[in-house]
Amino acid sequence: MERLQDNGTTSCNGCPLVDRREFLRDAGAIAAGVLIALGVSPANAMAAPIRFVTGTRHGDEHSYPLPAADGTQIDRDNDAIVTRYQGKVYVFSLACPHQNTALRWEQKDNEFQCPKHHSKYRPDGTFIEGRATRSMDRFAVRKDGGNVIADFNKLYQEDQDDAWKTAFVSI
Repeated sequence: MERLQDNGTTSCNGCPLVDRREFLRDAGAIAAGVLIALGVSPANAMAAPIRFVTGTRHGDEHSYPLPAADGTQIDRDNDAIVTRYQGKVYVFSLACPHQNTALRWEQKDNEFQCPKHHSKYRPDGTFIEGRATRSMDRFAVRKDGGNVIADFNKLYQEDQDDAWKTAFVSI
């Protein structure tokens, strides 16, 4: 219980002290409870290889650090997705090619999905199924030291541009 001292400060004489281990255990249990209440299992929340980033802009090009491991990074400010998958890095448009809805990464299925019409795409952007008629659109990319540089003026569509097949960098 806090008590007001004569000098105007407070004292915690008689306050119960909580052991550090108890505190961490209780905090972890509360966090797990919140995740479960939100419909997310703690294992899936920790395993999701998705981060939010912002690319460094140089004219029409944007620079992103090369991802250290397989996973996806979303650049909401520039409507781009940076994905490392099986030794390659891709930069995709965030918009579904069907009707420009923002795509989502579904960890449990290991694929991108459109929440509006349920089109599905592999991590390399290739179309699996749904209303879309082509794979995810890819930006032209090049490697520069430890970065991948995406040219936002060169967006390739699988059904119109042969360059779509080579719009990635190997690492």
